[in-house]
Amino acid sequence: MNSDRNRRIFIFLFLFGIGFVALARLAIDSYVLSIINFVGIYAILAVSLNITNGFTGLFSLGHPAFMAIGGYVTAILTFPIERKAMFLPDLPVGLSSLEVGFFPALVVGAVSAGLVALLIGLPVLRLKGHYLAVATMGFLIIVQVLFTNWDSVTRGPLGLNGLKSHTNLWWVYGCLVLTLYVSWKIKFSSYGRGFLAVRENETAAQCLGLNPFRTKVMALVIGAFFAGAAGGLWAHLITAITPKAFSLIMAFHIVVMVVVGGTGSIVGSFLAAVFFTVATEMIQPFEESFEIYGVGEIVISFVLILILFFRPAGLFGNKEPGFLTAGRDSREKRSGG
Repeated sequence: MNSDRNRRIFIFLFLFGIGFVALARLAIDSYVLSIINFVGIYAILAVSLNITNGFTGLFSLGHPAFMAIGGYVTAILTFPIERKAMFLPDLPVGLSSLEVGFFPALVVGAVSAGLVALLIGLPVLRLKGHYLAVATMGFLIIVQVLFTNWDSVTRGPLGLNGLKSHTNLWWVYGCLVLTLYVSWKIKFSSYGRGFLAVRENETAAQCLGLNPFRTKVMALVIGAFFAGAAGGLWAHLITAITPKAFSLIMAFHIVVMVVVGGTGSIVGSFLAAVFFTVATEMIQPFEESFEIYGVGEIVISFVLILILFFRPAGLFGNKEPGFLTAGRDSREKRSGG
C-alpha cells in the first residue's frame, strides 16, 4: 500500500515538473528562465557529486573537471563545420569535418567524462581522506591548464564562443529527472547499499564480500557522467565555454551544496542547489551596483560555517523526507535493516 502511495507521489512530482516547465516557457521572461536553467544544472551537479561524496564517503574536488570535459566535447562536436575552419584550423581532420546533433554530442560528452573518471579513479582512489581531496584538486588544475594551453582544440584561454543555444528548460529538466532517478535507484537498492556500506566501514563491507575500491571507482564514474552532461548543458546555455569557468571556486560551491543539504541526501542536495543558485543570482546585481565583488562567496561560506556548527550532518543528514520513503522505511524495519 505504501509503495503504491510513493509511486503516486513520484508520478505527481514528475507531472508537476512537466507542467511547470511548460508554463515557465510560456509565461516567464528569458532572464528568469535562464536562472531556472542554472538552478537545474547546479542541481544535477550537486546530486551527481552526492553519489560520489555522499554515498561512498569520498571527498572529491574534481567535479568541475569532468564538467569541463563533457562541456568541451559537446561543444566541439556541435560546432558548425564552417566555423571550425575559421576558429579551429588546426583541429584534427576527423573532428574538423564532423558536426553532430545536440543529443548524441551530449551523450558522447557525458561518456567521455565517465571514461576519464575511470582512468583517473584507478590510481587516485587508492588514496584516502585529505590525500584524495588534494589529488582530485590537482586533477582539476591539470584539466584547466591543459584546456588553457591546447590551442588547436580548445582555442586556449579564449575558449569557444558562438555556440548554438541548444539548451532549454526541457533538456535541463530531462537530465535532472534522469540524475534524480538514477541516484534514487542506487540509494534504495542492494547495489546502492554497497555504496553506503563502504562509506560507513570499509573493513566490514569487505568482510561481507564487497570490493570497496571497485565501488568507489563506480561511484566516481557515475558522478562524472552526469557532471559531463551538466557541462554540455552549461556550454550551450551560455553559448560559450572557457577553461577559467571550471575553477576551484566552482568546486567549492558544489561541495557546499552537498554538505549543507546533507551528504547522502538526494533531496537535501537538490534543495541546497536551488537555494544557493538563487541566492547567488540575487546577490550579483548588488555586487555590480556597488562594485563590491565576492559577497556571494562570503555568504556561502558563512552559511556553511553555521551549518557545520549547528548541524554537522547537514539539513537532511543522509535521509530523505519521510513522505517519500515511508513504504521503504517500514519494509526495512520489518526485515531488520
